[in-house]
Amino acid sequence: MAAWIGTALYLLDLVIKVVALGVVPRNRRPASGMAWLLLILVIPYVGLLLFLTLGRTSLGRRRHEQQAEVNAEVAARTAPLPTLDDEFDGPEYVRSAAALNRRLGALPAMPGNAVQLLPGYTESIAAMTAAIDEARSFVHVEFYISAWDDVTAPFFEALVRAQDRDVTVRFLFDHLGSRGIPGYQAFLAKLDAAGIEAHAMLPIHPLKGQWRRPDLRNHRKILVVDGTVAFTGSQNLVEPGYNKPKNHRAGREWVELMVKVQGPAVTALNVLFVTDWYSETGQRLEDEISRVAPPAGDVEAQVIPSGPGFATENNLRLFTTLIYSAQRRLSLTSPYFVPDESLLYAVTTAAQRGVEVELFVSEEGDQFMVFHAQRSYYEALLRAGVRIYFYPAPAILHAKFFSVDEDVAVVGSSNMDMRSFALNYEVSLMMLGPEVVARLREVEDTYRRLSKELTLDDWLARGRTSAYVDNVMRLTAALQ
Repeated sequence: MAAWIGTALYLLDLVIKVVALGVVPRNRRPASGMAWLLLILVIPYVGLLLFLTLGRTSLGRRRHEQQAEVNAEVAARTAPLPTLDDEFDGPEYVRSAAALNRRLGALPAMPGNAVQLLPGYTESIAAMTAAIDEARSFVHVEFYISAWDDVTAPFFEALVRAQDRDVTVRFLFDHLGSRGIPGYQAFLAKLDAAGIEAHAMLPIHPLKGQWRRPDLRNHRKILVVDGTVAFTGSQNLVEPGYNKPKNHRAGREWVELMVKVQGPAVTALNVLFVTDWYSETGQRLEDEISRVAPPAGDVEAQVIPSGPGFATENNLRLFTTLIYSAQRRLSLTSPYFVPDESLLYAVTTAAQRGVEVELFVSEEGDQFMVFHAQRSYYEALLRAGVRIYFYPAPAILHAKFFSVDEDVAVVGSSNMDMRSFALNYEVSLMMLGPEVVARLREVEDTYRRLSKELTLDDWLARGRTSAYVDNVMRLTAALQ
């Protein structure tokens, strides 16, 4: 009997490995396919279980059809608009990047926007609260992590006041992203008591038939008020220590960057909210996307949606296009810099071409695996000539943006990691022109003054154990 069981297990092991060779690489990045194959070949049964749980990035036909439906409608409505304003006098590569974004995400670049950078945590909460208090028609809220706490209470109280004025309030929050914050059940109870129409995005309730890969998340941060003013960026709707005692004991707070937008780009941000609302509720909000916000400034801007609902990795394609186009200066800020081969080559090639390239990251990470995977790339970056700056602990530099020469500034929710490129719904805002880039440079200058530069000699002097852990975590990062 024992011999028969052993033979059966051997044959099953062999079948798993042979089948995996032909199934795992399909429509997958080579690095990701190789990482999954290595895991399955080394530990077949555990590897197969993990692959069946985490190996699928699709959210199903229904969401893809809804995304395609909205994209087609937006494309039809905006067809008469040029890719960029006819009077745009920036470099040709910017026009090419805008055309790429429009082809992939359906949203055109639009002139006439006013933008305000909000690098202060409480400053952005106050600005969003003030905008809600001015609402007369509707308020659309969509945040990856949401919590009703001492810092965000004014925001939610403003939502309640708006609703009392007969303003329509719609609220979306990511299910697992928000569930991990202490006080989640109390948060739901407060929303319910206030009568706010709220829905969890990408919910997982196996008993209700709601199941998908658990790390596919909606990572967007969007607030739209009356279709005339909007906010987007990196900040979640939670106090800066994420309501976690260990963060408070360590003095750890998140550093963010949000953007307040007025003008036609607000309509594009609202399209993203409407799309996600449609996906979660089945309700189509036609009226809210039929009105284009009037001009409010002189910044040309384009909204770039990305995520599992799209056939291509919109944000990755934009990022690499812009990085390869840099001629003089490239500044990158990302809390989780875990690039795939294409992005790593774009960044290192820019430095080797003589472009001044800098990368701002946190000195300490809040996520063990991602932090160590990120560290595994530092040597290659430093050898290529990239200057790396550590934002001082215990703060977590969570802002996500980059600038290219004096031409382009990109701010949003997307990290420069494989998760944000393949697994998360993200939103990025591309803003054009030297004026807005100069404002972003001020934020970069502040980070540089506060940060410590990492040298290659210092990095090579780190312990072997640390280097080993970094390299192992780099392998796990490829399991997409």
